[in-house]
Amino acid sequence: MKKKHTVLIEGPITPAFIADSIAKHSSKTDIGAHAIFLGQIRKDIKDNRVVKNIEYTAHNVMAEQVFETIRESAFEKYEIVCMHIYHSLGCVKVGENSLFVFISCKHRTQSFHALEYLVEEIKAKAPIWKKENYEDKTYTWVGSEGN
Repeated sequence: MKKKHTVLIEGPITPAFIADSIAKHSSKTDIGAHAIFLGQIRKDIKDNRVVKNIEYTAHNVMAEQVFETIRESAFEKYEIVCMHIYHSLGCVKVGENSLFVFISCKHRTQSFHALEYLVEEIKAKAPIWKKENYEDKTYTWVGSEGN
């Protein structure tokens, strides 16, 4: 059984957090490839309104259970040595990261396939709700990652 960690973290996922996560893997000599996905908030324009941030909310217990199911399915499907998933809660500004998926495998092809699978599963199933806030102080509920 692989080690569990909390996926949901408050606020944006910082470059320092990402760098620290990468640095911790230099001692793991059975890894030959890492694949990383970073979900960054875009400065979209929708109906002549400019996105300034996204607020993420979730039913934390339910969301953590869904993430654990996704993790387990990836470990069963791919030869993964190590996996980390982090998703933001709260306000994340344009240009900041809200999703960090970090896969480590013995070989690069395995890491690429596992990473794509994980990101698609998260987008399809994670019960995390998004509210886009615009520069004109209006907002739009976009739905959940699982939509």
